[in-house]
Amino acid sequence: MQTKQEIEQLLAAAGTRPKHRLGQNFLIDLNLMRVLVQSAGMHSGDVVLEVGCGTGSLTEELLLHSGRVVGVEYDPVLFGIVQKRLAREESLTLLCGDVLESKNTLNHTVLDALQKALEETGGRLLLVSNLPYNVASSVMVNLIAGPLTAESMTVTVQKEVAERMAAVPGHKEYGPLSILMTATGDLHYLKHLPPTVFWPRPQVDSAMVRFVRNPQKAAQIHNMDVFRQVVHLFMSHRRKMLKACVHFAEGELAAVRHWAEVFAEAFVDGQSRPEELSAADYINIANLCFEQIR
Repeated sequence: MQTKQEIEQLLAAAGTRPKHRLGQNFLIDLNLMRVLVQSAGMHSGDVVLEVGCGTGSLTEELLLHSGRVVGVEYDPVLFGIVQKRLAREESLTLLCGDVLESKNTLNHTVLDALQKALEETGGRLLLVSNLPYNVASSVMVNLIAGPLTAESMTVTVQKEVAERMAAVPGHKEYGPLSILMTATGDLHYLKHLPPTVFWPRPQVDSAMVRFVRNPQKAAQIHNMDVFRQVVHLFMSHRRKMLKACVHFAEGELAAVRHWAEVFAEAFVDGQSRPEELSAADYINIANLCFEQIR
């Protein structure tokens, strides 16, 4: 792990400084770094995805506790720093680029690297990362919905994202991320992180959180793609009545012809608003839709 002074020296030697537009805030409290690593519950056969490797401080620790690490760094200068420092690590696959191909899809190069590592180790896929704000929610949603799903995600995120992860129906931050997390696993709030534990100091507080996938919960969803489409359809119009939202159905959901029956069988009032529905309600609606369109 690297101290603030060591990070500053690495950046200075590379002729660069932290870039605010890329959300480059480095976790410099080494005790908190240890908490993050210990809380992740890594085993020697696990494959760990790290998004935003920075100067490789966390990456070095992940390599000590896991089977393989796939690290993704968007900034080519920081990528060069990590590549130079950890070039001899055979269990590290380091990729330079955007972790996302689109908001709804992880980069295919990242997916290929993870799939290859999982086939070689036979272990679990874990996300352990100091997640950049601009990709945090999308990365986690994609690792819940698949095609590759993470068994757990132990991350530091801005407080706003943590609130979005834990939000309940009716809360202003309630949305697809909280619905997907509630429907497929269990969320644990680990630590509040003040701006002082990062360098440079961000303007907002952060949090360390851990999501653990629950196979029994996830198994209640008959088709994840349809479930995700249903959540997107209704939460994109969160303040309209459900019966009004269905007019915007597209893709597979355009084939659903009997929405009134779906709502009745799901024991949901068609005059309710999407922001009022529980994750269980969305599961019931999605399962009934899947029966109509398959």
